[in-house]
Amino acid sequence: MKIRTIIATTCTAYVFLIAGALDSEAQSVTKNFEAAIPNIPGKSLIALEVNYAPGAASPSHTHAKSAFIYAYVISGAIESKVNDGETRIYRAGERWSEPPGATHSISRNASKTEPAKLLAVFVLDANDNPLTTPIK
Repeated sequence: MKIRTIIATTCTAYVFLIAGALDSEAQSVTKNFEAAIPNIPGKSLIALEVNYAPGAASPSHTHAKSAFIYAYVISGAIESKVNDGETRIYRAGERWSEPPGATHSISRNASKTEPAKLLAVFVLDANDNPLTTPIK
């Protein structure tokens, strides 16, 4: 099996795993991009779009242990809290990052009337999964 096929299959599985961790009626997750990082063996880049309906929220969760995440608000406003950081509302054009092993205790649309869209870019070990694990 070629490495690209393995990576593509793994990344597709990640999308379904993160989608399963979210309330499918309140938000949708769409894979935007995936690729092995050619000059860093064993590392992959995955970009996901997360669309939040008005008032929608993701459950508290952690990400894959090796995942460094860059989050960018495309539209609307997202309320977020990572680890022991402050709870903050990010508006379109604003961004934050999450270190490997972070706990994302708050991730929700800050508006009860308008949708919001977030681009989440993951840099992680190619075999590190699941991508997202809900905190019970």
